[in-house]
Parts: sequence; C-alpha cells; structure tokens
Amino acid sequence: MIRIDDRLYERAYFEESSARFARETGLSDGQGGRYAVCFPETADWLSLFFAMRKAGASVLPIHPHTPLPAARKLAIGAGCTQLFYNSLTPEMLQTVARPDSEGQLLQMSSGTTGAAKCVARSWAEIDREVETYVRTFREPEDMTPVIACPTTHSYGLICGILVALQRGQTPVVVNTANPKYLMGKLRDIERPLLYSSPAILNTLARLLPAGEKIHAIMTSGTLLPDPWFAQVRSASRFMFQQYGCSESGCIAINPEVTSAGDMGFVLPHLRAQTGRSRDDAAEIVVSGDAGAAVHTRDLGYLRDDGMLVFLSRMDDMINVSGLNVYPGDVEDAVMAMPGVTDAVAFRKSDRFAGERVALLFSASEIVAPPAVREWCIANLASHQLPMEILQVDAVPRQANGKISRREIAARHAAGEFRKLEAAE
Repeated sequence: MIRIDDRLYERAYFEESSARFARETGLSDGQGGRYAVCFPETADWLSLFFAMRKAGASVLPIHPHTPLPAARKLAIGAGCTQLFYNSLTPEMLQTVARPDSEGQLLQMSSGTTGAAKCVARSWAEIDREVETYVRTFREPEDMTPVIACPTTHSYGLICGILVALQRGQTPVVVNTANPKYLMGKLRDIERPLLYSSPAILNTLARLLPAGEKIHAIMTSGTLLPDPWFAQVRSASRFMFQQYGCSESGCIAINPEVTSAGDMGFVLPHLRAQTGRSRDDAAEIVVSGDAGAAVHTRDLGYLRDDGMLVFLSRMDDMINVSGLNVYPGDVEDAVMAMPGVTDAVAFRKSDRFAGERVALLFSASEIVAPPAVREWCIANLASHQLPMEILQVDAVPRQANGKISRREIAARHAAGEFRKLEAAE
C-alpha cells in the first residue's frame, strides 16, 4: 500500500493498473528496451514503473515538472527509444537502441561538476541495495516513511518507497513543497520519518512552534551548514543521515547524527577507501562485490570507529597559495553571523594567490560587506577570508537544496548578481 497525499492506494490497485499499463503500452515480460517516463500523477508514474520493471525494461524517471523539450533531451541522452510524456502513447525517439543485458534504473547525474551523464544500475543492484539498507538500518522499523521529495529521484524512489515496501510499511508521499501542509501531514501521522531535502528541513525547523518536534528526519544530498544543522537537530527527536552517489546508490547511513559532516557507516555490501583523518583527507572511492570502483570526487576520511566523514567536493575546494580552503568552513562561519540566512563560498581566480575565496550571502536586512569581512577576520584564517563579498536576495539553490558552486562562479563572472542597496 502507498498513500499519496490524501488517498490510500492498495496493493491491488497497483497490480491492476500496472497490468493495464503493460497491455496498453505493449510491454511483456523479458521484453527489455529503454524507456523514459514523465507523468504528472505519482500513482500513474509508479504504476508504469512497476510494469516496466516487471517486464525487465530499463526506465529513466523524469521529474514531473520537466518541460517536454527538456524531457526529450534527457531521454535521448539516456539512449531511450520511447518517451512517455503525460500519456501512454509514447513519442518515438531517434536514438540507436541499446541492447541492455538486463533491465536497469537509468539516472542522469546532476551535472554540478560538468555535463550530466547517464548512470545505469541493474535491478539486481537495486535489490541488493534495498536488502542491505533494510537489514542494516533497523531504527525506523516502527516509523512511517513520509516522502517529501521527488519519487523520480533515487532518494525518494529507492530509499523511500522501495525500502518501505520491503519493510511492509505504508509510505506516505507528499507531492507539495508547502511547509505548512507538510507540517499538518506530519502531525497526523504517528512516529513519522520524513525524507526530504536539507532546504525543506531547515524551513520546517524554523516554522515549528517552540517545544514541538518532528519525530524523525532523514537528510541527504548536500551538507547542512552548521547553523542549519543545529536548528534542524534541535527540532527533531531522531535525526538520520545518508550519503550516496548515482553510480553506487546509498553508500553510508548515520543512525544518530551529532555532526553535519558525519555521513554514517558504510553499508556492508560496499567498501570505501579514503583518508584516515582531516589532515590526511582523500577522495572517497567506493567498490562493491562486482563492478569497477566508483570515484565520487568527494573529499573525506574514515574515523577509527568506521564513521565516514565528508569534507568537500574535490571540485569545490579552493587552493589559496597552496593552502586548501573547504567552502563549508567559510559558509559555516559566515552563517553564524547574526542576521545572515544563507551563504555560498566559491572559487575566483587571483593572479597573486592563484585562487581566492568569493562569497555570496543573504540576510534578513542589508549588511555592509566590511561588517561581514570583520566577522570573517575574527572567525577564519587569513587564507580563508573572502576577497569579494556580495549580498543577494537569495543564494541560488537547486530544487533538491544543493548548490552548484561551478554554476554560481560562472554566473558571478558574467555579472548576473546585483549588489543589494539599503532603501532610502
């Protein structure tokens, strides 16, 4: 069973609708093929997903708000031959059919460090991830998963829906990002476990009345800035965190989060190689029982107790005269300044130091850049100090709450961000 917003869909519903969709689309067991799906209704998308998976086909889920031209581009990029866009009558695509040896879940990487690419994982790999996730992460067994994130993303689809069904739970899918509606749903559920993005979790934590707590939350996707982490942690009875990537799925889970950078313990079907301390940080490289090692392009280390600690994206790290600057350290310091609501540090070329730190920040009122710089001087080392500081209305974040520092640096270089001035 799956509850979507205010409607409960029984298992029989999905069995019947999946069988009907298979007939109408001509799917048959063992048929294979690559298909892209972009449906506005979650129940329809999931019905077609279950049908395609049963048929041994490969599926590219596309976010329901994606315009047709963009959906078509994603489908072609993933090598799909058909695009189901709000209809069971597919658009035939001019692509060369790829003979997959087995059905796969297709995902397009975020492209935050370059061009997006198609990542394919077999259904056997997905099953292995779900089985290990359920067997290892036992804390939520008596909780109800509330999925307030896209079910077309592996976080919501695999870790939210498929894990819940494997546990015999009834997941609740919330299709709106309206925080007040979401709070109401959480209050109606006994022992909810909320799967959502850091940005939504932070918004909920700020809106919760004093003394009220969310039973449990799961965060993933991007590192919570320290001020956000403190607020979210204090607003929840239980806080979990998971870390993963498109190529490997969920890599590690933290069943009791006490620090934002503590990603968790590596799931037993995977192995992680990285540094041994903050001063000896290295790229996190993941391998499993089969397949090539996955280079995550993330910097981190493993503590003696097995906790995997994340420091920064390798592509985000800023090298100032040979000294490494982790953008998160700068952002945490700036966001601890009274009135500052968000911040992003990024790389800017400098002819003397090679690279320097630049900073965009938002605040509840106009803050003079010299005041921010003085705050930074008191809280950061000299090589961490931003050379350029600019206040904006809102720091640009992606729909999942992530920041693309590469994109922000390019937009900044193009002069897209205007300086805020105090009202006369």
